[in-house]
Amino acid sequence: MTRRTTTAAAVAGLLLVSLPSTAQAAEGRADLGRQTLPANDGWAASGPGTTGGSAADDAHVFTVDSRAGLVAALGGNNATNKTNAIPKIIYVDGDIDGFEADDGTLLECADLADPAYSLDAFLTAYAPATWGYVNPSGALESARARSVTRQTAQTQINIGPNTTIVGRPGATVSGLTLMVDGASNTIIRNLTITDARDCFPAWSPTDGALGNWNSNYDLISVRRSENVWVDHNTFSDGDNLDTDQPIHSGRPYQVHDGALDITHTSSLVTASWNRFTEHDKTMLIGSSNTVGPDVGRLKVTIHNNLFDGSIQRLPRVRFGQVDVYNNYYRSSGETFDYAWGVGVQSAIYAENNYFRLYDDLRPDAIIHDWGGTAITEIGTVTRTGNRAEVATSALDAYNATHDPDLGSDAGWTPVLRAGPVLPATDVPGVVGSYAGAGRI
Repeated sequence: MTRRTTTAAAVAGLLLVSLPSTAQAAEGRADLGRQTLPANDGWAASGPGTTGGSAADDAHVFTVDSRAGLVAALGGNNATNKTNAIPKIIYVDGDIDGFEADDGTLLECADLADPAYSLDAFLTAYAPATWGYVNPSGALESARARSVTRQTAQTQINIGPNTTIVGRPGATVSGLTLMVDGASNTIIRNLTITDARDCFPAWSPTDGALGNWNSNYDLISVRRSENVWVDHNTFSDGDNLDTDQPIHSGRPYQVHDGALDITHTSSLVTASWNRFTEHDKTMLIGSSNTVGPDVGRLKVTIHNNLFDGSIQRLPRVRFGQVDVYNNYYRSSGETFDYAWGVGVQSAIYAENNYFRLYDDLRPDAIIHDWGGTAITEIGTVTRTGNRAEVATSALDAYNATHDPDLGSDAGWTPVLRAGPVLPATDVPGVVGSYAGAGRI
Protein backbone atom coordinates (compact mmCIF):
# COMPACT_ATOMS: atom_id res chain seq x y z
CA MET A 1 0.00 0.00 0.00
CA THR A 2 1.06 3.62 -0.34
CA ARG A 3 2.37 4.98 2.93
CA ARG A 4 0.79 8.23 4.03
CA THR A 5 3.09 10.69 5.71
CA THR A 6 1.75 12.73 8.59
CA THR A 7 2.77 16.37 8.37
CA ALA A 8 5.11 17.74 10.98
CA ALA A 9 2.36 20.12 12.04
CA ALA A 10 -0.06 17.27 12.71
CA VAL A 11 2.45 15.36 14.82
CA ALA A 12 3.33 18.51 16.72
CA GLY A 13 -0.35 19.13 17.39
CA LEU A 14 -0.81 15.60 18.69
CA LEU A 15 2.11 15.95 21.07
CA LEU A 16 1.08 19.38 22.29
CA VAL A 17 -2.37 18.14 23.23
CA SER A 18 -1.64 14.62 24.40
CA LEU A 19 1.73 15.19 26.02
CA PRO A 20 1.06 18.19 28.28
CA SER A 21 4.64 18.47 29.51
CA THR A 22 5.68 19.36 25.96
CA ALA A 23 2.92 21.92 25.66
CA GLN A 24 4.02 23.62 28.85
CA ALA A 25 7.72 23.68 28.06
CA ALA A 26 7.67 27.47 27.95
CA GLU A 27 7.09 27.41 31.70
CA GLY A 28 10.03 25.10 32.28
CA ARG A 29 9.75 21.41 33.04
CA ALA A 30 6.06 21.08 33.88
CA ASP A 31 5.01 19.71 37.25
CA LEU A 32 3.33 16.45 36.29
CA GLY A 33 1.55 16.34 39.64
CA ARG A 34 -0.37 19.53 38.87
CA GLN A 35 -1.33 18.55 35.35
CA THR A 36 -4.91 17.67 34.55
CA LEU A 37 -6.43 15.69 31.71
CA PRO A 38 -6.57 17.87 28.58
CA ALA A 39 -10.00 18.95 27.39
CA ASN A 40 -11.75 16.38 25.18
CA ASP A 41 -9.09 13.74 25.82
CA GLY A 42 -11.37 10.73 25.76
CA TRP A 43 -14.21 9.68 28.00
CA ALA A 44 -12.42 10.82 31.17
CA ALA A 45 -12.83 14.41 29.94
CA SER A 46 -16.59 14.01 30.16
CA GLY A 47 -18.64 15.71 32.87
CA PRO A 48 -16.40 17.56 35.34
CA GLY A 49 -13.24 16.27 33.63
CA THR A 50 -10.34 14.67 35.46
CA THR A 51 -8.14 16.83 37.65
CA GLY A 52 -6.93 14.31 40.22
CA GLY A 53 -5.13 15.92 43.13
CA SER A 54 -4.07 19.02 41.22
CA ALA A 55 -5.79 21.28 43.78
CA ALA A 56 -3.80 19.83 46.70
CA ASP A 57 -2.39 22.27 49.22
CA ASP A 58 1.26 22.03 50.22
CA ALA A 59 0.43 19.84 53.22
CA HIS A 60 -0.93 17.16 50.90
CA VAL A 61 1.94 16.91 48.44
CA PHE A 62 4.17 13.94 49.21
CA THR A 63 7.25 12.18 47.89
CA VAL A 64 7.42 8.49 48.83
CA ASP A 65 9.87 5.65 48.33
CA SER A 66 8.34 2.79 50.33
CA ARG A 67 5.06 0.93 50.72
CA ALA A 68 4.60 2.41 54.19
CA GLY A 69 5.23 5.91 52.83
CA LEU A 70 2.71 5.40 50.05
CA VAL A 71 0.04 4.19 52.48
CA ALA A 72 0.74 7.15 54.76
CA ALA A 73 0.45 9.64 51.90
CA LEU A 74 -2.85 8.12 50.83
CA GLY A 75 -4.28 8.78 54.28
CA GLY A 76 -2.47 6.60 56.78
CA ASN A 77 -4.58 3.45 56.97
CA ASN A 78 -4.67 1.13 53.98
CA ALA A 79 -8.01 -0.33 55.04
CA THR A 80 -9.76 3.07 55.05
CA ASN A 81 -7.71 5.15 52.57
CA LYS A 82 -10.24 4.52 49.80
CA THR A 83 -12.59 7.05 51.45
CA ASN A 84 -9.96 9.78 51.85
CA ALA A 85 -11.19 12.39 49.37
CA ILE A 86 -8.75 15.18 50.32
CA PRO A 87 -6.93 16.35 47.15
CA LYS A 88 -3.42 14.93 47.21
CA ILE A 89 -0.40 14.60 44.95
CA ILE A 90 1.97 11.70 45.51
CA TYR A 91 5.33 11.48 43.76
CA VAL A 92 6.93 8.05 43.71
CA ASP A 93 10.70 8.28 43.87
CA GLY A 94 12.65 5.04 43.51
CA ASP A 95 11.28 1.53 43.94
CA ILE A 96 8.28 0.47 46.03
CA ASP A 97 7.69 -3.21 46.74
CA GLY A 98 4.23 -4.33 47.85
CA PHE A 99 5.78 -7.17 49.83
CA GLU A 100 7.73 -4.71 52.00
CA ALA A 101 6.69 -4.83 55.67
CA ASP A 102 6.44 -1.65 57.71
CA ASP A 103 9.89 -2.33 59.18
CA GLY A 104 11.42 -2.53 55.71
CA THR A 105 11.87 -6.30 55.51
CA LEU A 106 10.66 -8.08 52.39
CA LEU A 107 7.99 -10.72 52.93
CA GLU A 108 7.70 -13.99 51.06
CA CYS A 109 4.49 -15.75 50.08
CA ALA A 110 5.06 -18.13 52.99
CA ASP A 111 4.92 -15.18 55.40
CA LEU A 112 1.41 -14.33 54.17
CA ALA A 113 0.05 -17.87 54.14
CA ASP A 114 -2.48 -19.04 56.71
CA PRO A 115 -0.77 -21.59 59.01
CA ALA A 116 -3.12 -24.31 57.74
CA TYR A 117 -2.27 -23.75 54.05
CA SER A 118 0.41 -25.28 51.88
CA LEU A 119 0.42 -25.57 48.09
CA ASP A 120 1.65 -29.18 48.18
CA ALA A 121 -1.21 -30.20 50.46
CA PHE A 122 -3.68 -28.25 48.31
CA LEU A 123 -2.53 -29.95 45.10
CA THR A 124 -2.82 -33.37 46.71
CA ALA A 125 -6.24 -32.74 48.22
CA TYR A 126 -7.85 -31.34 45.06
CA ALA A 127 -6.08 -33.36 42.37
CA PRO A 128 -8.61 -33.95 39.57
CA ALA A 129 -7.80 -37.67 39.51
CA THR A 130 -9.10 -38.06 43.06
CA TRP A 131 -11.19 -34.96 43.84
CA GLY A 132 -12.78 -34.71 40.42
CA TYR A 133 -13.75 -31.61 38.47
CA VAL A 134 -15.82 -29.93 41.16
CA ASN A 135 -14.98 -26.79 43.05
CA PRO A 136 -12.64 -27.18 46.03
CA SER A 137 -14.26 -27.06 49.46
CA GLY A 138 -13.27 -27.89 52.99
CA ALA A 139 -10.44 -26.97 55.31
CA LEU A 140 -7.64 -26.46 52.79
CA GLU A 141 -9.74 -24.29 50.48
CA SER A 142 -10.81 -22.22 53.50
CA ALA A 143 -7.15 -21.85 54.48
CA ARG A 144 -6.33 -20.69 50.95
CA ALA A 145 -9.11 -18.08 51.14
CA ARG A 146 -7.77 -16.81 54.47
CA SER A 147 -4.32 -16.57 52.88
CA VAL A 148 -5.78 -14.43 50.09
CA THR A 149 -7.29 -12.11 52.70
CA ARG A 150 -3.87 -11.72 54.32
CA GLN A 151 -2.18 -10.99 51.01
CA THR A 152 -4.87 -8.48 50.03
CA ALA A 153 -4.26 -6.51 53.21
CA GLN A 154 -0.56 -6.35 52.33
CA THR A 155 -0.34 -5.91 48.56
CA GLN A 156 -3.60 -4.18 47.55
CA ILE A 157 -3.00 -0.44 47.97
CA ASN A 158 -6.29 1.45 48.27
CA ILE A 159 -6.52 4.87 46.63
CA GLY A 160 -9.08 7.54 47.48
CA PRO A 161 -10.78 10.13 45.25
CA ASN A 162 -9.08 13.34 44.07
CA THR A 163 -5.65 11.74 43.92
CA THR A 164 -2.72 12.06 41.54
CA ILE A 165 0.08 9.50 41.70
CA VAL A 166 3.00 10.23 39.41
CA GLY A 167 6.41 8.63 39.10
CA ARG A 168 9.66 10.51 39.23
CA PRO A 169 12.16 9.41 36.57
CA GLY A 170 12.77 5.67 36.90
CA ALA A 171 10.09 5.11 39.55
CA THR A 172 8.75 1.56 39.85
CA VAL A 173 6.13 -0.20 41.94
CA SER A 174 6.11 -3.98 42.06
CA GLY A 175 4.24 -6.77 43.76
CA LEU A 176 1.16 -4.66 44.42
CA THR A 177 -2.22 -3.67 43.05
CA LEU A 178 -3.15 0.00 42.78
CA MET A 179 -6.85 -0.27 43.67
CA VAL A 180 -9.04 2.59 42.44
CA ASP A 181 -12.36 1.55 44.00
CA GLY A 182 -14.94 4.28 44.56
CA ALA A 183 -12.11 6.73 43.87
CA SER A 184 -13.41 9.06 41.19
CA ASN A 185 -11.18 11.82 39.82
CA THR A 186 -7.92 9.88 39.95
CA ILE A 187 -4.76 10.20 37.84
CA ILE A 188 -1.93 7.64 37.66
CA ARG A 189 1.03 8.53 35.43
CA ASN A 190 4.65 7.79 34.62
CA LEU A 191 5.05 4.61 36.67
CA THR A 192 6.60 1.28 35.79
CA ILE A 193 4.23 -1.23 37.41
CA THR A 194 5.28 -4.88 37.57
CA ASP A 195 4.44 -8.34 38.89
CA ALA A 196 1.21 -8.09 40.91
CA ARG A 197 1.66 -11.77 41.69
CA ASP A 198 -0.90 -13.90 43.48
CA CYS A 199 0.66 -16.19 46.09
CA PHE A 200 -2.53 -18.25 46.37
CA PRO A 201 -4.29 -18.65 42.98
CA ALA A 202 -7.70 -20.29 42.95
CA TRP A 203 -8.19 -23.67 41.27
CA SER A 204 -11.33 -23.46 39.12
CA PRO A 205 -11.96 -26.98 37.76
CA THR A 206 -15.12 -25.96 35.88
CA ASP A 207 -13.39 -23.09 34.01
CA GLY A 208 -12.94 -24.63 30.58
CA ALA A 209 -12.77 -28.30 29.69
CA LEU A 210 -9.80 -29.06 31.96
CA GLY A 211 -10.06 -26.32 34.58
CA ASN A 212 -7.85 -23.28 35.09
CA TRP A 213 -5.91 -21.47 37.77
CA ASN A 214 -7.23 -17.93 38.31
CA SER A 215 -5.49 -15.08 40.08
CA ASN A 216 -6.88 -12.26 42.15
CA TYR A 217 -4.68 -9.20 41.55
CA ASP A 218 -4.39 -6.63 38.75
CA LEU A 219 -1.61 -4.10 38.35
CA ILE A 220 -4.25 -1.34 38.30
CA SER A 221 -7.89 -2.12 39.06
CA VAL A 222 -10.58 0.52 38.48
CA ARG A 223 -13.90 -0.25 40.15
CA ARG A 224 -16.98 1.87 40.91
CA SER A 225 -15.11 5.00 39.80
CA GLU A 226 -15.53 7.79 37.26
CA ASN A 227 -13.13 10.25 35.64
CA VAL A 228 -9.93 8.24 35.84
CA TRP A 229 -6.86 8.94 33.70
CA VAL A 230 -4.13 6.28 33.36
CA ASP A 231 -1.32 7.71 31.26
CA HIS A 232 2.30 7.00 30.26
CA ASN A 233 2.74 3.95 32.47
CA THR A 234 4.60 0.74 31.67
CA PHE A 235 2.91 -2.50 32.72
CA SER A 236 4.65 -5.88 32.85
CA ASP A 237 5.13 -9.09 34.81
CA GLY A 238 8.81 -8.31 35.19
CA ASP A 239 10.92 -11.47 35.22
CA ASN A 240 8.02 -13.55 36.60
CA LEU A 241 6.16 -14.43 33.42
CA ASP A 242 3.09 -16.66 33.49
CA THR A 243 4.63 -18.62 30.61
CA ASP A 244 7.45 -19.64 32.97
CA GLN A 245 5.16 -20.98 35.72
CA PRO A 246 4.88 -24.72 36.44
CA ILE A 247 2.01 -27.01 35.47
CA HIS A 248 -0.25 -27.97 38.39
CA SER A 249 -3.33 -30.20 38.12
CA GLY A 250 -2.60 -30.45 34.42
CA ARG A 251 -2.93 -26.69 33.80
CA PRO A 252 -0.54 -23.71 33.78
CA TYR A 253 -0.23 -22.19 37.23
CA GLN A 254 -1.25 -18.59 36.50
CA VAL A 255 -0.18 -16.04 39.11
CA HIS A 256 -1.29 -12.81 37.38
CA ASP A 257 -4.67 -11.35 36.48
CA GLY A 258 -5.19 -8.09 34.59
CA ALA A 259 -2.75 -5.31 33.81
CA LEU A 260 -5.44 -2.59 33.73
CA ASP A 261 -8.98 -3.82 34.44
CA ILE A 262 -12.00 -1.49 34.44
CA THR A 263 -15.01 -3.15 36.03
CA HIS A 264 -17.88 -2.95 38.56
CA THR A 265 -19.81 -0.02 37.00
CA SER A 266 -16.76 2.17 36.40
CA SER A 267 -17.00 4.69 33.58
CA LEU A 268 -15.40 7.77 32.01
CA VAL A 269 -11.86 6.38 31.86
CA THR A 270 -9.03 7.35 29.50
CA ALA A 271 -6.00 5.07 29.09
CA SER A 272 -3.40 6.83 26.96
CA TRP A 273 0.24 6.41 25.97
CA ASN A 274 0.78 3.30 28.11
CA ARG A 275 3.08 0.37 27.31
CA PHE A 276 1.80 -3.15 28.06
CA THR A 277 4.56 -5.74 27.82
CA GLU A 278 4.30 -9.56 27.72
CA HIS A 279 1.14 -9.82 29.78
CA ASP A 280 -1.66 -12.35 29.32
CA LYS A 281 -5.07 -11.04 30.47
CA THR A 282 -4.24 -7.43 29.74
CA MET A 283 -7.39 -5.28 29.88
CA LEU A 284 -10.87 -6.39 30.90
CA ILE A 285 -13.71 -3.88 30.65
CA GLY A 286 -16.87 -5.14 32.34
CA SER A 287 -17.38 -7.46 35.28
CA SER A 288 -19.61 -10.24 33.94
CA ASN A 289 -22.12 -11.12 31.24
CA THR A 290 -25.02 -10.46 33.58
CA VAL A 291 -27.25 -7.64 32.40
CA GLY A 292 -27.43 -5.26 35.35
CA PRO A 293 -25.67 -2.18 36.73
CA ASP A 294 -22.90 -2.19 34.09
CA VAL A 295 -25.44 -1.31 31.37
CA GLY A 296 -24.87 2.29 30.26
CA ARG A 297 -21.51 2.42 32.05
CA LEU A 298 -17.95 1.34 31.12
CA LYS A 299 -17.31 4.25 28.76
CA VAL A 300 -13.57 4.06 28.10
CA THR A 301 -11.08 5.60 25.65
CA ILE A 302 -7.92 3.65 24.78
CA HIS A 303 -5.53 5.59 22.57
CA ASN A 304 -1.86 5.67 21.63
CA ASN A 305 -0.94 2.63 23.71
CA LEU A 306 1.65 -0.01 22.81
CA PHE A 307 0.63 -3.63 23.37
CA ASP A 308 3.97 -5.41 23.08
CA GLY A 309 3.83 -9.20 23.25
CA SER A 310 0.44 -9.04 24.99
CA ILE A 311 -1.65 -12.17 24.60
CA GLN A 312 -5.35 -11.32 24.96
CA ARG A 313 -7.92 -8.75 26.16
CA LEU A 314 -6.59 -5.73 24.27
CA PRO A 315 -9.28 -5.02 25.41
CA ARG A 316 -12.11 -7.49 26.10
CA VAL A 317 -15.32 -5.48 26.48
CA ARG A 318 -18.78 -5.99 27.92
CA PHE A 319 -21.53 -3.35 27.64
CA GLY A 320 -19.33 -0.27 27.31
CA GLN A 321 -18.88 2.25 24.51
CA VAL A 322 -15.12 1.87 24.10
CA ASP A 323 -13.08 4.05 21.74
CA VAL A 324 -9.91 2.24 20.61
CA TYR A 325 -7.75 4.34 18.30
CA ASN A 326 -4.12 4.83 17.26
CA ASN A 327 -2.86 1.86 19.26
CA TYR A 328 0.16 -0.20 18.22
CA TYR A 329 -0.16 -3.98 18.61
CA ARG A 330 3.11 -5.87 18.33
CA SER A 331 2.55 -9.61 18.69
CA SER A 332 5.37 -12.03 19.40
CA GLY A 333 5.42 -15.79 19.13
CA GLU A 334 2.52 -18.18 18.97
CA THR A 335 1.14 -17.13 22.37
CA PHE A 336 -1.01 -14.37 20.84
CA ASP A 337 -4.71 -15.16 21.29
CA TYR A 338 -6.75 -12.11 20.20
CA ALA A 339 -6.90 -8.33 20.59
CA TRP A 340 -10.49 -7.08 20.55
CA GLY A 341 -12.93 -9.15 22.58
CA VAL A 342 -16.46 -8.31 21.46
CA GLY A 343 -18.56 -9.15 24.51
CA VAL A 344 -22.18 -8.92 25.56
CA GLN A 345 -23.76 -5.60 24.47
CA SER A 346 -20.31 -4.16 23.80
CA ALA A 347 -19.81 -1.21 21.44
CA ILE A 348 -16.15 -1.03 20.36
CA TYR A 349 -15.19 1.72 17.92
CA ALA A 350 -11.72 0.85 16.56
CA GLU A 351 -10.01 3.41 14.33
CA ASN A 352 -6.55 3.63 12.75
CA ASN A 353 -4.84 0.91 14.78
CA TYR A 354 -1.66 -0.85 13.62
CA PHE A 355 -0.88 -4.56 14.03
CA ARG A 356 2.59 -6.05 13.65
CA LEU A 357 1.76 -9.76 13.37
CA TYR A 358 4.27 -12.59 13.64
CA ASP A 359 4.92 -15.04 10.80
CA ASP A 360 1.63 -16.28 9.32
CA LEU A 361 -0.81 -15.03 11.94
CA ARG A 362 -3.98 -14.18 10.06
CA PRO A 363 -5.93 -10.96 10.70
CA ASP A 364 -9.05 -12.96 11.61
CA ALA A 365 -7.28 -13.64 14.94
CA ILE A 366 -7.51 -9.95 15.91
CA ILE A 367 -11.19 -10.26 16.90
CA HIS A 368 -12.83 -12.75 19.26
CA ASP A 369 -16.58 -12.99 19.75
CA TRP A 370 -17.50 -13.23 23.44
CA GLY A 371 -21.24 -12.90 22.84
CA GLY A 372 -21.37 -9.50 21.16
CA THR A 373 -23.06 -8.52 17.93
CA ALA A 374 -21.05 -5.72 16.27
CA ILE A 375 -17.82 -3.71 16.15
CA THR A 376 -17.04 -0.58 14.17
CA GLU A 377 -13.59 -0.84 12.54
CA ILE A 378 -11.97 1.86 10.44
CA GLY A 379 -8.46 2.21 9.04
CA THR A 380 -6.69 -0.85 10.43
CA VAL A 381 -3.25 -1.57 9.00
CA THR A 382 -1.38 -4.86 9.43
CA ARG A 383 2.11 -6.04 8.69
CA THR A 384 2.70 -9.79 8.90
CA GLY A 385 6.22 -11.14 9.22
CA ASN A 386 8.50 -9.32 6.80
CA ARG A 387 5.74 -8.56 4.33
CA ALA A 388 4.61 -5.08 3.37
CA GLU A 389 2.00 -3.36 5.50
CA VAL A 390 -1.50 -3.48 4.09
CA ALA A 391 -4.86 -1.89 4.78
CA THR A 392 -6.89 -4.61 6.47
CA SER A 393 -10.40 -5.23 7.69
CA ALA A 394 -10.03 -7.52 10.67
CA LEU A 395 -13.82 -7.67 10.81
CA ASP A 396 -14.12 -8.92 7.22
CA ALA A 397 -11.39 -11.48 7.91
CA TYR A 398 -13.19 -12.63 11.05
CA ASN A 399 -16.57 -12.92 9.33
CA ALA A 400 -15.02 -14.89 6.46
CA THR A 401 -13.89 -17.63 8.86
CA HIS A 402 -16.46 -17.53 11.68
CA ASP A 403 -20.20 -17.86 12.15
CA PRO A 404 -22.30 -16.01 13.02
CA ASP A 405 -21.02 -12.80 11.48
CA LEU A 406 -20.46 -9.71 13.58
CA GLY A 407 -22.10 -6.50 12.38
CA SER A 408 -20.05 -3.49 11.29
CA ASP A 409 -21.89 -0.74 13.21
CA ALA A 410 -21.41 -0.54 16.97
CA GLY A 411 -24.06 2.17 17.11
CA TRP A 412 -22.10 5.26 18.12
CA THR A 413 -19.36 7.63 16.98
CA PRO A 414 -16.73 9.06 19.37
CA VAL A 415 -16.49 12.82 19.76
CA LEU A 416 -14.08 13.15 22.70
CA ARG A 417 -10.65 13.21 21.10
CA ALA A 418 -8.15 15.86 22.08
CA GLY A 419 -5.76 15.70 19.13
CA PRO A 420 -5.66 14.57 15.53
CA VAL A 421 -6.18 10.88 14.78
CA LEU A 422 -3.01 9.75 13.05
CA PRO A 423 -2.99 7.57 9.96
CA ALA A 424 -2.39 4.02 11.14
CA THR A 425 0.86 3.87 9.18
CA ASP A 426 2.35 6.54 11.45
CA VAL A 427 1.31 4.84 14.68
CA PRO A 428 4.38 2.56 15.15
CA GLY A 429 6.81 5.46 14.99
CA VAL A 430 4.87 7.84 17.21
CA VAL A 431 3.55 5.37 19.77
CA GLY A 432 6.79 3.38 19.82
CA SER A 433 8.67 6.57 20.68
CA TYR A 434 6.34 8.14 23.21
CA ALA A 435 4.32 5.41 24.97
CA GLY A 436 5.31 4.23 28.43
CA ALA A 437 6.91 5.54 31.60
CA GLY A 438 9.79 7.97 31.29
CA ARG A 439 8.59 9.37 27.96
CA ILE A 440 6.92 12.60 29.14
